Amino acid sequence: MDTFIYQNPTQLIFGRGQLSTLGAKIKPFGTNILLVYGGGSIKRNGLYDKVLEQLNEIQATVFELSGVEPNPRLSTVQKGIDICKSEGVHFILAVGGGSVIDGTKAIAAGAKFEGNIWDIISKKAQATDALPFGTVLTLAATGSEMNSGSVITNWETQEKIGWGSPYVFPRFSILDPVHTFSVPKDQTVYGTVDIMSHVLEQYFSNSPNVPLNERFAESILTTVMEAAPKAIENPEDFEARESILYCGTMALNGTLSMGMIGDWGTHSIEHAVSAIYDIPHGGGLAIIFPNWIRHNLNATTPKMKQLAIRVFGVDPTNKSDREIASEGIDKLRAYWDSIGAPSRLADYGINDEMLKEMAEKAAPAGKVGRFRPVTPQDVYEILKMSL
Repeated sequence: MDTFIYQNPTQLIFGRGQLSTLGAKIKPFGTNILLVYGGGSIKRNGLYDKVLEQLNEIQATVFELSGVEPNPRLSTVQKGIDICKSEGVHFILAVGGGSVIDGTKAIAAGAKFEGNIWDIISKKAQATDALPFGTVLTLAATGSEMNSGSVITNWETQEKIGWGSPYVFPRFSILDPVHTFSVPKDQTVYGTVDIMSHVLEQYFSNSPNVPLNERFAESILTTVMEAAPKAIENPEDFEARESILYCGTMALNGTLSMGMIGDWGTHSIEHAVSAIYDIPHGGGLAIIFPNWIRHNLNATTPKMKQLAIRVFGVDPTNKSDREIASEGIDKLRAYWDSIGAPSRLADYGINDEMLKEMAEKAAPAGKVGRFRPVTPQDVYEILKMSL
């Protein structure tokens, strides 16, 4: 294992009916609240009214920022920062999925920063403080509800950058599977792919002697793969939604990465694609990840062989390690196909026109990834495989 320090200050409040704790959790922080949410689904499913009821009970003054995009944009973040500074906001409440929470993290850091928040996101500066915030999660996908990471898109420069700070852990996150019942099929599919991709990014690691981490990762993959088809078939299957929700949090709250440093190159490649084409993150990952594994098969064979046998049920009899690994990739692709995930960039109308530009954006420093660093030329080949 690699040396590590683990600390996660987020209080996870999980289960049916836990929204009832919201008012009491917020009250100690103050009464000027910025409520951040996305496209309005929380109004259609009634969650918005329930949240306001809790806030009214503590006599909160509520300011709202709606319309956070699926790939949250810098311009929207800046609107939130401006509200926080002009209205003296004490606490931010994110109600939504990972994009809403990611945007909230940038708002929280920017509200306590005198410069341009993009300087923090692009790593030209570091956050030194942030407004406190909490979350009510409505989509199992990113794990942003229990980590300090965020991804923001600068649409003007066509850059999509992941960043993080110890100051932007949520103070608490409320996870009730009922709040995910209204998630449409495509978002359930994208969330499933995102969760699995987070696990795979960490599984492909050069860290030695990590059998427990690998078993944790394999169990998350197995659990979410069993639950996702049930949630797709019956969106109100509480046990399936509960399992997926818990898997999403555990996939990226730091548990898997204790002593096991992952790759994350595939995420960088997807960020380059969606920075230009604004496609769903989970959709992009479903297209790219199997091709990243296959392009790097010389390096990925040992890990993929293990996954193929333990998770995807590949029979290793009379097969070489490479054949087992390759069959495992086929099984991963087949699973994502079976739940309705996209398999080609053409599914989003993307052709080879911008491949070189995306390859350069994915690896601006010349290489990207830790397990198997890839060059812009590698990225170009992976994207060609993905067309």
